[in-house]
Amino acid sequence: MNGLFEYIKTVFKGVGTLLTGMKITGSYFFRPWKHVTQQYPENRETLKMFDRFRGEVIMPHNENNEHLCTGCGICELNCPNGSIEIISMSVLTEDGKKKRAIDKHIYHLGMCTFCNLCVKACPTGAIIMGQEFEHAVWDRTKLTKVLNLPGSKIAQGVKE
Repeated sequence: MNGLFEYIKTVFKGVGTLLTGMKITGSYFFRPWKHVTQQYPENRETLKMFDRFRGEVIMPHNENNEHLCTGCGICELNCPNGSIEIISMSVLTEDGKKKRAIDKHIYHLGMCTFCNLCVKACPTGAIIMGQEFEHAVWDRTKLTKVLNLPGSKIAQGVKE
């Protein structure tokens, strides 16, 4: 008799949770002005992604084509699948000392898992996660990007 009571109790609990789910779904159905879903291709111009969205890794440059990357390689070491390659070179300063600078900061978007570990590990904040999300291409080689712009250099006052 106790087993039958537990069975009936479980059935009523299941019906109760079903009705709760239907109530939530029905509220979205009868309140069309409270839509959560974005109508993507139609609202491409007005679409605003959330601040926490991880689109792709980018390297911001200022108006003088300067960036904050010192070429330390910490982002490359922290990337779990090798999506970042840093090719560095030695540059002579005015003092006659050798200083490391980046030649190319290569980002393989096709290999990236968008984990944000490279951005968190960067000591100078040289790379950030962008808002771009449309990356469909026919050729995978177009997913390999050089983050530092041609002719760019490190900004003044950035400590290595």
